[in-house]
Amino acid sequence: MTFHKAIAAVLLAGAVAGCQSQTEGQQRATTGALLGGAGGALVGQAIGGNTKSTVIGAASGALLGAVVGSATTPQRREDQLCRYQDRYGRIYTAPCDDRYYNGNY
Repeated sequence: MTFHKAIAAVLLAGAVAGCQSQTEGQQRATTGALLGGAGGALVGQAIGGNTKSTVIGAASGALLGAVVGSATTPQRREDQLCRYQDRYGRIYTAPCDDRYYNGNY
């Protein structure tokens, strides 16, 4: 029964965290923490089979997920140049636009 409470707590935290307006970096860190916490809880329960291992797995998974989510956020740099091609086939470089940072390139 405590395993179900742990899963419910992770899902409730995800629902509450989804209601806030955040920057992309914060959003990725939050999503990573939630997914890492859920995965860590499942692994902790499978390995240890008790509440203590479930909580330890959830905490370590959430920490690792937040770190990975934050570290994989693309950083916007004004001096970064992208290559473009105009309609005549000429290739030129210019500062990257928002499509590059949003992954829509």
